[in-house]
Amino acid sequence: MPLLAQGRTNKEIATQLGLSDKTIKNYLANIYHKLGVSRRTEAAARYMREEPLTPLVESH
Repeated sequence: MPLLAQGRTNKEIATQLGLSDKTIKNYLANIYHKLGVSRRTEAAARYMREEPLTPLVESH
């Protein structure tokens, strides 16, 4: 969810996690269903409300 909340695309998330775009799309569909949301922005907003202290920037 942090990658989604950062505004990353499915392709960017897939590349970073070493998965296919389709796998990410399926994972996100399952997450949306479990959260009871229908949009990417709703899922990201919910994540930010529930995990406000999780850093969204990568540390090096």
